[in-house]
Amino acid sequence: MEFAVAAAGSILSVCFQGLLDRLNSIDLMKYVGQGQVLAQLKKWEKMLPRIYAVLEDAEEKQTANRSVKIWLCDLRDLAYDLEDIIDELATEVQQRNLEEEHVHPKNKVHEFFCGMCGGGNINLNTIKFNLEMDAKIEETSARLDEIIKQKDELRLAEYTTRRVSHVTERPPATSLVNEAKVYGREEDKKAMLKLLNAETSDAQVSVISIVGMGGLGKTTLAQLVYNDPMLQFDLKAWVSVGEDFDVSRVTKTFLLQLGDGGDDKDLHVLQVKLKQNLSWKKFLVVLDDVWTQNYEQWTLFWGPFEAGAPQSRVIVTTRSQHVSSRIGATQAYSLKKLSHNECMSVFAQHALGANNFDDHSELKEIGDEIVERCGGLPLAAKALGGILRGEPNPDSWKEVSRSKIWELPENESNILPFLRLSYLHLPPHLKRCFSYCAILPKDREFDRNELVLLWMAEGFLYDQKKMKDSEDLGRKYFDDLLSRSFFQQSIDDKSKYLMHDLIIELACYVSGETCLHMVDKLESTKPYAKIRHSSFISHYRDTAQRFQSFYGMKNLRTFLPMRGGIALDATLLVRWCMSWCQN
Repeated sequence: MEFAVAAAGSILSVCFQGLLDRLNSIDLMKYVGQGQVLAQLKKWEKMLPRIYAVLEDAEEKQTANRSVKIWLCDLRDLAYDLEDIIDELATEVQQRNLEEEHVHPKNKVHEFFCGMCGGGNINLNTIKFNLEMDAKIEETSARLDEIIKQKDELRLAEYTTRRVSHVTERPPATSLVNEAKVYGREEDKKAMLKLLNAETSDAQVSVISIVGMGGLGKTTLAQLVYNDPMLQFDLKAWVSVGEDFDVSRVTKTFLLQLGDGGDDKDLHVLQVKLKQNLSWKKFLVVLDDVWTQNYEQWTLFWGPFEAGAPQSRVIVTTRSQHVSSRIGATQAYSLKKLSHNECMSVFAQHALGANNFDDHSELKEIGDEIVERCGGLPLAAKALGGILRGEPNPDSWKEVSRSKIWELPENESNILPFLRLSYLHLPPHLKRCFSYCAILPKDREFDRNELVLLWMAEGFLYDQKKMKDSEDLGRKYFDDLLSRSFFQQSIDDKSKYLMHDLIIELACYVSGETCLHMVDKLESTKPYAKIRHSSFISHYRDTAQRFQSFYGMKNLRTFLPMRGGIALDATLLVRWCMSWCQN
């Protein structure tokens, strides 16, 4: 059975497709050709598509509906357990196959699951295995029934019946900006003006992109440049594009700004009018917040702009290097983070109405901590400052400092929705790889090849066409996430990479209860049963005590020990692991 996976489908869609592929495996079905096991597997095969059909709707609704988020967490845990059962069945198939070939090299394997099939010889190990699997499959099937029941109660819409919707979580921006309240972008503005004013040898209109992660200030930089009084252009226009790159809508918006009504519905008429308005005019156009990578769509839209005079410029802001290259940008300006002091000024401006803490020295220390977690993102500094506007109580500031991005008040902070928008645009296979990165501790550099190998070990990189795991595929996935600003190259070591603190928090949010990185504190209230992937950093103190938490992780798949203040003693680690496995 084949699913049509949408480009922005659910993180679980790839997992469910893999489950169905394995349920239909020739080897597996060969050995469970009849009996109770086959009946249950066939039941799963019928039920999984019903869940699959609502995954995208559930993923969109989970932020606003806590019941949906809980349902998705339970579903993900169930999917892991389904995978584990199929893994056990597949392993047993291989083991019995090897045993039979060793004893009867010329005979086909016929004993496996004979107890379930009602005939043939059978040994005690097979009987024990069959009984254990019967119990696991029955319990898992009951959970699957409950998941289906809850799905119907939540009234989740199927992708085959509901209208395609876009989760627009970023309001459109205009060209207006108060330059007095912008900090740390003086050099960036100079660099962009230099690119705009540079003479080009060809007659083509030049496209200059501003690229960076969400919340970095790409739109603000474009606003500063667009409003610079020294620029000499015959025409200027600003269009906030957003997720839905509708050629007719964007063309109409341009015509309205150029003084033409743009009332026509025919795209041909609209484009002819736009071409007439731009012909032999030196223009500056800003396309803010571009997401589309559809080359055909872009070339259709771009036609009228080729009529412009030489030295015309188009500025495109985007979160993706792929978008920049797809639209043929002649220059790509990678925007960097603000310094801590610059971010402090942004935060103070929105929290206190001033650009420093001179009149609020009692709040400066905790303000430093809040700005540190912003990681140079002006959007985060602005949002957290806005939450604390008119709240001079240090306790309120401490609460914001300790809160995760999903714990902040939704009606006052747009950090999570703004960053989550980038995640929602990922195809399902990249969503799964990204969510796994929740085990990476903050402020830790990592190696590209090591992360790819971890993805491979989890089965994320199985190429169905080539029927094999592919490191090349993993490197492609990594580069895709890098181009979309989920990863950043280390400044100190170009062979290493890191993730912004808030991006790691986003990964923790979307991974639910499946990932954990134990760094510096015990989380005694956290439910460990659903955790599948965990990293562990040793410290001078409490290492043994914190390691006890792993006794509750009965279904752990990834254990990633990392060095902290002190290296893990290998003998002690082995002893702990053996004790943990025995329990």
